[in-house]
Amino acid sequence: MIERTLQPHLLAQAGRNPVVTLTGPRQSGKTTLCRTAFPRLPYVSLEAPATRELALEDPVGFLARYPDGVILDEVQRAPELPSYLQGIVDLDPRPGRFVLTGSQNLALLSTVSQSLAGRTAVLELLPLGLEEVRRFPSPPQDLDDILWRGGYPRPFEQALPPDEWLASYTTTYLERDVRQLVNVGDLLLFQTFLRLCAARTGQLLNLSSLSADCGVSQPTVRSWLSVLEASYIAFRLPPFHTNLSKRLVKAPKLYFYDTGLVCSLLGITRPEQLATHPLRGALFETWVVAEITKQHLHRGRRPRLFFYGERGRLEIDLLIERGPEIVAVEIKSSRTPSAFFFDSFDSLAARFAEQERPLLRLTEKIVAYGGEESQERRGGLLLSWSEIAAHPWVNA
Repeated sequence: MIERTLQPHLLAQAGRNPVVTLTGPRQSGKTTLCRTAFPRLPYVSLEAPATRELALEDPVGFLARYPDGVILDEVQRAPELPSYLQGIVDLDPRPGRFVLTGSQNLALLSTVSQSLAGRTAVLELLPLGLEEVRRFPSPPQDLDDILWRGGYPRPFEQALPPDEWLASYTTTYLERDVRQLVNVGDLLLFQTFLRLCAARTGQLLNLSSLSADCGVSQPTVRSWLSVLEASYIAFRLPPFHTNLSKRLVKAPKLYFYDTGLVCSLLGITRPEQLATHPLRGALFETWVVAEITKQHLHRGRRPRLFFYGERGRLEIDLLIERGPEIVAVEIKSSRTPSAFFFDSFDSLAARFAEQERPLLRLTEKIVAYGGEESQERRGGLLLSWSEIAAHPWVNA
């Protein structure tokens, strides 16, 4: 297994806190990372029925088995354990004793935040970023191949066909996580909903349209979207809200964390199919936004990401907020650069200048595109997809 970008940040937090909590989607590599980073700690999976039964029935006795610490995997399966850990670490606050992992964001974080506030650091591990994919022998070199394969580690580690593995992953996800998170009476209908969401990646989220196409109510759509977010399948990118314009778009945009999973849900079985696929642009945009998100989270930083949109007028794909400084990113799947790529940046800068009390500054203008060569241009930086991982997205 390659070294994950998050590992030094995980170790640093373990050196300062008695408990470290690592969350992220199933099969993103959490268990492997924790066992690699903390080889001296015993490992216990709460997915095992006998182990979970013991932890639920006798949490004090269960934790007493590990006086020097333990890695507790899928800890949301025994939600009372963090409450008992609180007393243990208060009596003995040695750093790095307990490592908790989980694949259900809301269930895990609500339990941890109530019981271990001020005692644990929380980190998130997403599927592989481009810099991590390139650490494997013979990594994919072509953009369409990278979009199609996605970033789940196991197909890279075991040379498995990505489309077959991702199809099995979807089935497992539906049978396990969905039923644990929400009462879904018809899993086939939820799978239809999942595919409809995949077809909308990179687009404004229209709940009424999604509800009508799926044949379920809007409250159900909201509930199911929360399932996708809680299990790290998809996320909503909020619009940038200031008083810059009264015509600002208010709906969020929907994205998936992994383009390989989107391709699987859309029935794309070979990377060559992406060359003429109508959603290639949306897939590339999804990949770039997810890559920038991973750049932050895998360095222990929580990004402030938005998009900017005025109805029928100005649109900017991504804004990265760094206090009063704004990094604006346009995303173009075209392999051929164009001077028109940079046009919207001037309009955005003008919006900031029109404020009565200018508080925001447009400090970087970047066009991430599908070509091979990066260039510094008068309008900003033209950034090749191949250099996305090398760009310093995270503010020092």
